Amino acid sequence: MSKPFRFKQFSVAQDRCAMKIGTDAVLLGAWTSLDLKPNSILDIGAGTGILALMMAQRSGAELIDALEIDDDAYEQCVENFETSDWGDRLFCYHASLNEFTAEIEDQYDLIISNPPFFTDTFKTTNEVRNQARFEDAMPFTELIKSVSKLLSPNGEFNVVIPFSEEFSFTKLAAKENLYPSKILHIRGQESSPLKRSMICFTFKKQTAQTHELIIEIARHQYTKEYTLLTKDFYLKL
Repeated sequence: MSKPFRFKQFSVAQDRCAMKIGTDAVLLGAWTSLDLKPNSILDIGAGTGILALMMAQRSGAELIDALEIDDDAYEQCVENFETSDWGDRLFCYHASLNEFTAEIEDQYDLIISNPPFFTDTFKTTNEVRNQARFEDAMPFTELIKSVSKLLSPNGEFNVVIPFSEEFSFTKLAAKENLYPSKILHIRGQESSPLKRSMICFTFKKQTAQTHELIIEIARHQYTKEYTLLTKDFYLKL
């Protein structure tokens, strides 16, 4: 059994989850703005529950819900919530996004998601890992449609996607009246190509503020900006 991944204020067991803790989730959880003081938060495709746990650490939101379809990941997420200091504010639903969207009447002030992505070319023989990593399990169109129903009128939706998907994703979002307000482009190192886009969407049409973040100067030598963003979480920063 692998050891839990330890952060400064919580631990995450991940031995039963196909997708392990990665930089994408930690960056998204740290970058997402809580300036609007959301009282209700939803994490779509929770996996280990890391994003919901980060939101619990960073905010005073009374209601933090998570959604996970995979049986093992769901059970692990629930355990991670229960062993944290914020178990009374965290709840995980075991359902598909379509089922959840059809049944839930409430809307959320903040929705956050590190959705599955990668195209067929990257598929492995491990079905569970494929489901966690591939857009088939939760197509972007389905994700955006659900978010447009579940997000409160003044709410924010934060997502991390491959940089190569940014144009098509924002185009799909515009069809549901969701528009970027902030974008963060991420590179591994200064000379690396852009790898990820983190986008904050709202129902308000505006000119998005766009910034760039470089993670490392050299291997395991992190930039000031990256350290500043993630220092409340990683033990070694």
